[in-house]
Order: sequence, then C-alpha cells, then structure tokens
Amino acid sequence: MADAKPLAAPAGATGCLVLASGDVLWGRGFGAEGEAVGEVCFHTAMTGYQEVMTDPSFAGEIITFTFPHIGNVGANPDDLEADDPHALGVIVREDVTAPSNFRSSERLDEWMRRHARIGLSGVDTRALTRRIRGGGAPNGVIAHRADGRFDVDALIARARGWPGLEGMDLAREVSTATHYGWEGGVWRLGFGYDAGAEASQGPKPHVVAIDYGSKRNIFRNLVRAGAKVSVVPATATAAQVMALEPDGIFLSNGPGDPAATADYAVPVIRELLDTGLPLFGICLGHQLLGLAVGARTTKMFQGHRGANHPVRRLADGAVEITSMNHGFAVERESLPANVRETHVSLFDGSNAGLELTDKPAFSVQYHPEASPGPQDSLYLFERFVGSLTQ
Repeated sequence: MADAKPLAAPAGATGCLVLASGDVLWGRGFGAEGEAVGEVCFHTAMTGYQEVMTDPSFAGEIITFTFPHIGNVGANPDDLEADDPHALGVIVREDVTAPSNFRSSERLDEWMRRHARIGLSGVDTRALTRRIRGGGAPNGVIAHRADGRFDVDALIARARGWPGLEGMDLAREVSTATHYGWEGGVWRLGFGYDAGAEASQGPKPHVVAIDYGSKRNIFRNLVRAGAKVSVVPATATAAQVMALEPDGIFLSNGPGDPAATADYAVPVIRELLDTGLPLFGICLGHQLLGLAVGARTTKMFQGHRGANHPVRRLADGAVEITSMNHGFAVERESLPANVRETHVSLFDGSNAGLELTDKPAFSVQYHPEASPGPQDSLYLFERFVGSLTQ
C-alpha cells in the first residue's frame, strides 16, 4: 500500500510481530532495525541461542524462544554453527541484559545488530507458543523501528504474500559453494576447536559430507569419532563425490522442503547407495534418504524444535533425549519393505530414524551432534565411522 501512512505503535513499543491472520504482537525491538518475513516457530532450548540462530536449518524462520531469559550469557566467536545467523529474527520474553559469562565477548543485541538480525522482546512468548501449538506455525513479519512507526497494513500484506516453506528449496542458498577439507575437532576449554585430541597415527577413514546446510559440530564429531572429512556442495554429482575416494557418505541437515531439494539430491543419493558405501544422514539428510528409497515426506503441523525431545530407540527400547529442528517428517506408512524404522518421537509418534535392510545406510531425524542439547546420541557418529573400517 504505497499511499498508506505509517501507524504509531503503543507507547514504548519499537517492534512488532505481524501475522498473516492480521494479528499484531507489540514489543520492544532490539538488534538491527528493519523487517523480515518468514515462518514463526518456537524453540525450547534454555541456552545455546547462538548455535540455534546460526544453524542453517533455520533459514526462512523467525524463532520464538520459550525460555524467557535469552541473551544473559552474551555472544562469542566460538559458539557458532555457521559464519552468520540464518534465523531471520528472534522473539523473547525479557529484555536482553548485560552478559554474565567469562566466555562472552559482546552483548547478544550487539551481535545481532552486526549481523542484521531483528529481535523483539516484551512479548508473551508462552501465549505465542500455545498459539503455534494449537494453530500451526504461521507466516509473519518481524519488524523493528526505533521511532515506533509501522505500516501495519503493508506488513500484513507482506506476511500474507509470503509463499511459506512448503515447496521451497533453501539448501542451495545455505550450502558451501566449493569443496573443502574440514579442519578442527570438538571444543575444549583452553584449547578451542583444536583437533589435537582427535589426532592419531596412521590413515583415517574418509567421509565425504554433502552440505545441504550443515552445522559445524557435525563435522567436529565425525573427526572426534576418527574420520577425515571432506565437504561438498548440495549440488555435487555422484561422480564428483566418488572422485574424492570416500569410505563413507554423510548427508547433512538443512532448511526448506525436502521434496523440493529432492529434485537434484535424490538421483545423486540413489547413485551413491548403489556403490554399497556406508551412508549416514541427519535431519534433512534423513528426509532425503527416505525420499531416495521411495518414501514420502510431509509438512508438520508445528514441527519439532528444541533440545529436550525424547526419542525411543526401537532396537532395545532405550530413550534418548535429543536436539531437534525440523518442520517436515518422513511418513512411516510410506516406508518400503527394505526399510526398517529405528527411532520414534515420544512427543507425537512421528518417525525419527530409519535404516535399510539391504544396504549399509541409516539416518535419524534428530541432531546427535546437539549444539545445543544433550549428548545421548553421539554414539551414532562412532557407529558410522566404525563401520568404515570393518
């Protein structure tokens, strides 16, 4: 609406979340000024907000943190899963305070301002979370203006005009553009990401990771488990992958609709499966493996995003507390006869893992590398890398 006049916010409000329904949630803006449109979701982690915001799987999303005190440990250059944040913005209950942590190098709001990311505080995040749980993840616009003047009608129109994540391929946008060798191990106090603790004599099994929007801690844990890691773009061909002479293939996490990414990813995965090499997939990689063997994926009502998701391991009934971040899922009913379900979400019963019975390939819907989250599932990296030396 080019001729619409900016509308003044309520007293003290410098930010808002405008939903496609026309509802407006007012608050106090922080971080960068501006506006961004995307899907509004919620995340239940109590800490690790930098890892969450820099997870490429959050491309196209605005995160509502259910824990009210976000930002109280500040920001630092170590707690990053990518060079820049991929979440469009964050919504929190309490104002960001001065950090209280010996590892902090700057305030969260300053870090967000440097990276052009918008924050909104003073929102009833519990009410917004209940709304998402009851009505699904809505499209919305997060906006911040220091003068508190917003063209609400234009923001509503922008929220309604955004097509949503279904049918959207975002992996190309967040993937690496070139092949590279991964350096560095898991973080240790006083040593950073030095791979010295993982160093060993002799050759290591070579894992080629296809980057659909990977988190760095995945590669760190592959190194910790004893692998040498090379990373290739999401659009790499099977011939390009095999030219690196891998001992195993890894399919990373990533954002967007797996059915859209499948157009170019699934034919490659099928060729790689035919080589007989061990293959391990996480999150989007799990969904793409499912599509490659003939299963279907579907958009979830509200998705799973948090660091406390219980998953049952069907082989022995053990429960793993996991980190999750996904808005799509593999349909259990569509799994072919040569695929066995291995893990199930205890929140809603959705599929959380699968393995092929006729090929050395398996995948999980959750994030065993955590960052943030529990370490119940680190054994999966050891299982995968261990299989490469047998």
